[in-house]
Amino acid sequence: MITWRRVVEGDFPLLGRWLRQPHVRRWWNHETTAEAVARDFGPAARGEEPSEDFLALLDGRPVGLVQRSRLRDYPEYLTELAAVVPVPDEAVTIDYLIGDPERIGQGIGTAMIRAVIERTWADHPAAPCVLVPVVAANRASWRALERAGLRRVGTGDLKPDNPVDDWTHYVYRADRPGADN
Repeated sequence: MITWRRVVEGDFPLLGRWLRQPHVRRWWNHETTAEAVARDFGPAARGEEPSEDFLALLDGRPVGLVQRSRLRDYPEYLTELAAVVPVPDEAVTIDYLIGDPERIGQGIGTAMIRAVIERTWADHPAAPCVLVPVVAANRASWRALERAGLRRVGTGDLKPDNPVDDWTHYVYRADRPGADN
């Protein structure tokens, strides 16, 4: 069973190790020095930024990271995404990774996605949907979204996290159950 807890500064060494893993580094393209991890994850950990960073725990052990945010809190990103698909007010987005390379390919990513979306409906009652753009080349990621029940609602150009990637992204959507979307 997947459970969650907010990322705290004591988790930064773990995040740095995960970000250095080849299967993560390929898609996240993130600086991994202690200073860079503190710079990039510190504001959310201290509640100074509106995004939410969670450690995903499987049987109490950290297996992954999920970042969640309301799109309206990041206007430039919202504008970029809205050029590809309609973005309802209060829409939420997520990003995610499995940290341990021995845990990939076991359905954990799909379980994390399902679990964070379920939690989103409780934590953000005004959110009508979760929108998740993923670079088209990242087949494992968009297949996990599909297995988690999200549907592809658009394809378009978005700036990739890794400059080696093509700009083509697929955008997936999960709607709040019972909502008239």
